[in-house]
Amino acid sequence: MRKILMLTALLLMAVVMSAAELKPVKYVFLFIGDGMSIPQRMLIDNYRKITHGEPAYINRMPYAAITTTSSASAFITDSAASGTAIACGEKTKNGRIGMNTAGDKDLFSVATHAKQNGRKVGIVSSVTLNHATPASFYGHRQNRGQYYEIGLDLVASEFDYFAGGGISKHNDTGNEAFRGDIYDLAAQGGYHVIEISSGGRAAFDALAPGEGKVLASIGGDMALPYVIDNLKCEVPSLAEFVAKGIELLDNPKGFFMMVEGGMIDWCGHANDAGTMLGEVAAFDDAVKVAKAFADKHPEETLIVVTGDHETGGLTLGFANSGYQSKIDLLKEQRCSSVIFARKVTEFFKTKPQASFEDIQPLVTENFGLKFTAGKDDPMLLTKGEKEKLQAAFDKHVAALKEAAEKKTRMRGNPFASAVMQVMNSKAGLGWASGDHTALPVNTTADGVQAEAFSGMIDNTDIAKKLKQMVR
Repeated sequence: MRKILMLTALLLMAVVMSAAELKPVKYVFLFIGDGMSIPQRMLIDNYRKITHGEPAYINRMPYAAITTTSSASAFITDSAASGTAIACGEKTKNGRIGMNTAGDKDLFSVATHAKQNGRKVGIVSSVTLNHATPASFYGHRQNRGQYYEIGLDLVASEFDYFAGGGISKHNDTGNEAFRGDIYDLAAQGGYHVIEISSGGRAAFDALAPGEGKVLASIGGDMALPYVIDNLKCEVPSLAEFVAKGIELLDNPKGFFMMVEGGMIDWCGHANDAGTMLGEVAAFDDAVKVAKAFADKHPEETLIVVTGDHETGGLTLGFANSGYQSKIDLLKEQRCSSVIFARKVTEFFKTKPQASFEDIQPLVTENFGLKFTAGKDDPMLLTKGEKEKLQAAFDKHVAALKEAAEKKTRMRGNPFASAVMQVMNSKAGLGWASGDHTALPVNTTADGVQAEAFSGMIDNTDIAKKLKQMVR
C-alpha cells in the first residue's frame, strides 16, 4: 500500500513538474475548427490524398491529443461553453461567454493574459467576430446571444488585430446598453476600421506594421462567404487574414493569435459535406501560413490546432456503399446548400407550374447528379434515388400550395434537403444529427513544447498550458 501511495505521489509530482516546465513561447498560434472533430479531419484527409496526393497538414503535425469537450451543464457542449473552456481553462454552462457557471464571475482568457504580459493579440474568424468562439477570448457575458454587449467587450479589449467576419447586431438601437454603432465606437477607440465589402479590400492589402489597432472585417453583420461560393469574390481568404495578422502583430515581445474556422460548424448543421470540404481546406491553408512563419522562427513558435466540438454526427461510410469510399465525388458540387436552397426557391417562384423533369437540369448543374447517363457513370442516379427526389419534389409543391392557401411562409426546403441527402449517399457519407454531438475532438501541435499536447486531455487543459506559454 505504501509503495502504491509513493508511486501515486511521484506521478503527481511529475505532472506538476511537467506543467511547471512549460516555458514562455514568443509566437503562439491557436487554431479552432468550430464543429471539427476526427471525422471532419479524416474527410479532408481522404479527399486531399485522392485529389492532391497528400494529406492535410493539420493531420501531419507531430503531436496529437484526444480532447474531451463536455460543458459544466451538459455532456454535449455548445460553442460558448467550449470556447470559454479552451480560452479560459474552466468549465462553464452552455451559453456562457467568459464567465463561470453561476454567471457571477468573469474568467480571463489566454489572449487577455498575453496582452497583459506585453504581447500583441489577434483574433481572426470566418464568422462574425462576436460569435461564441472568438467572443470567449475577450468577452464576459451570461448569454452568448448578447451580441451588442459582446461587441462592446470587443472594443474594450484593446486587442491589436480583429479580422474576418463582421459584427452581429453592431447597431442594435433597441438595446438598453446601446451607446452607438460598434464600428463607430471602435474607430473612436483608436481602431483603424476597414469594411472590406464596402470597397475596403485595397485598404486591407495596404495595411502595414505601425498601423496601431486594426478591425478589418467583411463588414455589417456578415460572415465570410463559403469558399465554394466565393470563386470570384474579392474577400480575403482565412489564410490571407492570418498572413496579414502576422505582418501586423510581429514585434520583439511576440504575439498570440487565435484563428477560427467557424463555418465548418454551419456545414455540419446543414449536413453539407461538399461545402464543408472547402471550409476545412481553407482552415488547413490558414494553418499552413502559420507553419511557414514557424519555419522561419523554429525556436520561437508554437502552433496548436483543435476543435470545440463535433457537429452533425458525420460518419465516413454509408449503408448502401459498402466498403467503398467515393468522397472524390463531392468535387462535383458547385455551390453550398444555402445557395442551392435559394436557387430552388427562385425556381418555384418563376415556374410555379413546373414539373419534376423541369427542375432536373438545376440539380445536374449544381451537384453533377445525372438523371440519364452511361451505366458506369458514378453520378447516375439510381431508380431509388430518383424516386426519393420525385417524392421530395411533390412534397415541396404541396407545401408551397398549403403556404399559399394559408398565407403563411413555407418552412424548410424539402427538395433541396433531399438533393443534399442523395449527394451525401453517393459520396458514401452519413450524418447522425443536425446538431452538436459529444464526440471528442483531436488536438494537434507543432513547434516549441508541442509535446505538451499529447495523450488524452480535456479542452480546459489547452488554456492552462497556453497561459503558461504566453507569460
